[in-house]
Formats: sequence, structure tokens, C-alpha cells
Amino acid sequence: MTEPNKCYIMWLINMATLLCLASSAAAATAPKANKVLSNHATILADNSATLAFSLYQNMAKEKNMENILISPVVVASSLGLVALGGKAATASQVKTVLNAAKVKDEQLHTGLAELLTEVSDPKTRNVTWKISNRLYGPNSVKFVDEFVKSSKKHYNCDHSKINFKDKKSAVNSINEWAAKSTDGKLPEVTKDLEKTDGAMIINAMVFKPHWDQQFHHKMVDNRGFMVSRSLTVSVQMMHRTGLYGFYDDSTNKLSILSMPLAHKKSSVVFIMPYNVQPLEKLEKILTKKQLETWMGKLEETAVAVSLPKVSMEVSHNLQKHLGKLGLTEAVDKSKADFSNISGKKDLYLSSLFHASAMEWDTEGNEIDTSVFGTDKLKSPKLFYADHPFIFLVKDQKTNSILFIGRMVRPKGDKMRDEL
Repeated sequence: MTEPNKCYIMWLINMATLLCLASSAAAATAPKANKVLSNHATILADNSATLAFSLYQNMAKEKNMENILISPVVVASSLGLVALGGKAATASQVKTVLNAAKVKDEQLHTGLAELLTEVSDPKTRNVTWKISNRLYGPNSVKFVDEFVKSSKKHYNCDHSKINFKDKKSAVNSINEWAAKSTDGKLPEVTKDLEKTDGAMIINAMVFKPHWDQQFHHKMVDNRGFMVSRSLTVSVQMMHRTGLYGFYDDSTNKLSILSMPLAHKKSSVVFIMPYNVQPLEKLEKILTKKQLETWMGKLEETAVAVSLPKVSMEVSHNLQKHLGKLGLTEAVDKSKADFSNISGKKDLYLSSLFHASAMEWDTEGNEIDTSVFGTDKLKSPKLFYADHPFIFLVKDQKTNSILFIGRMVRPKGDKMRDEL
């Protein structure tokens, strides 16, 4: 073989090696957008969606409850934390609530961690979602090292001792931590502590959806939101016309609108009665199966959308609600066994505060102007959200529900109060 041919062959080999190395490096650094969820994470995603409706319905029955805002996947993670710290029925009842009896203990924790990591990834989802979790224990407790490590690994939960007997100081400490964790978006988790002799789990979150197509920031004006037939408050409304999933359920007298978020990995689904009325009638038929039926009937439709440009700060103590759904041992002082947390049976779940700040505004991707001036936007349907409605943030890949809630009373000054 001549010297020039040898050089050429060596050059080809080197180039092939470089290409293989570059390909491997690109694969290693590429976003894992198409990563398939494990089987147990898929099961837990589906089951957390079922939990969403049972928990929501339970909460909606509470008197004087206005706005509701819960993240079922975060609630499921808090339940996982309960299972991690509990023994016997205290732990096994978590699987009952999550309908996950066939999921092994380790798979429960890895699956819940995998699910939450997937749906809250800011790069693949283009979403602002900051989640902070903390377990508070009384000053007398001594946290077991293994529990501290495992809860940090699976649930990104930190730990703190607190003097619950000094209620005022304890409340201030909790609220200061939540405010700091959410960059001031969530200044208050609670005004008072009913029970001061157990363990307390706190979720503090900020969620800001970015629309797949933004609202024009200049198309915002002050309008009235009818809380009831006798009370209207002033809110800023944002408007835009586009092509969205829409279904008009004339039988139940309500409309369903699905608006994709950026990257189209999830969408906000709005369910709104035709007229101003309490949401009780809608809530009675709101189930996972009913939602799937509605979603199956959505058609891409031209819709003129008007939504309140609002921020919601809502905090719920879920302890009693989860107790009603089957988590009876963990919340019972005489029965709870959290010896994995402290090494002895000296704790029970006295509170589970689930606090969220959600903000809707005009931000999102650039508007697709190619449909303007075409017949596609001709004679749009009207979705004018000026009275109470239910909403869900639904994930497309995992089929989980990231948030479920209702807007009954947005922040705003009273406009009129008629008899």
C-alpha cells in the first residue's frame, strides 16, 4: 500500500472515531424528552390522577371553601414521604389511598420521584414550577439518619425541629420559610396551628404556566368577574382568538376548553357552566371517567378566549381530607407508627399543609399569525370566563394531573353588591 493511501485510510479511521465520539457526547447531553417512564411510575401517574378527583370532591364539600388549588402529583409525593417514615399500617395505608397495593416499597419511592422529576422539568416543559418540601418535628424528636438521606433523595424534603408550644413563633417560622422558598410569592401558609404535638409536612409551590401561544400584552382590560349573582369583583381580563380544543356540553350546560402550554407537553383544561351558579352541580359529575369522555369529544375550534389575568395563593391543610380517603393510622396519635423517622413511636401526622401560588398572565410563545385572515378563525365560539369555573393542568405524556382547582373568588375590589 502506498504512503498516500495509508494516510488517507488513517484519516478516514480518525474521522470515523471522532464522529462516534461526537455522537456519543451529543446523546449524553441531549435532553431526555423521549425517555419512557418506568412501569411503576406510569401506574402511579394514573393513580395520582384518580386521587385528584377523590381529594378534590372531598375538599369541595367543606363549608366556606372558595378557591381550591392542589397538585395531585405533589400530594402523592407527600404520601410517599409518609410511607417512607411509617411502619405497618401507617405505611401500607398510603398504598391503599394511592391504589398501589401491587407496587413494591422501593418502587413506590423511585416511581413517585421519577414522575415528579419528569413533569416538573423546566427545560422539557418550559414551565416555572418551584416545589419545596419540609418536614417539621417537635424539639424533642431525633431524626434517623437513614430517613433523612432517603427523604432527601426521593422527595427532596428537608427537615427542621420547631418549638410548637410557642404557637406564634412556630407559625412565623413556617410562613417565613415558605415565603423564602417561593421568592415571596407565598407569604402565608397558615395563620394558626390546631395541633402542636406531631409531625408536620409542608409543600410550598410556585407554578406559572407559559402558553403555547401568548396573549397580546396590550389586549388586557378591567372587567367584572361575577362571584355570584349578587357579587361582582373587578379583575384584569386578557383576550385572544385562536384554534383550541373545545366542546360544548349542552346536556350538562357547560363548556370545555383546552389550551396547550409551551412545548405542548401539557395543557390547561377549563370547565365552565354556561351561567353564574355554584359549582356544586358540576362537581357532582366531575370524575376521571367523565373528564376522559369530555377530552375525547374536544375538536379543534376557533375560540375567542377571555381569561382573568390573576394570581392565586391558596393553602390547604389536607390532613383530615386524606384521613377520610383512608389514611387513618398516620393521622391518629394513638395508632401512628413513624419509628422510621425518629426510631420510636412518638410521632403522628398532625398537619399536611399544601400551599400553592399560581399565576396566569399573557406570557407564552410567539403567536402563529398564519391563521389570521383565513377562514379558520371565522365565527369563533366564545369562552368568556367571567364567573366560577374549574380548571386542570393535564400532562400529555404521563396522563397525570399536575394541578386541579377552582376559581370562585379572584382577587379584586367589589364592584357591586345587590340584593
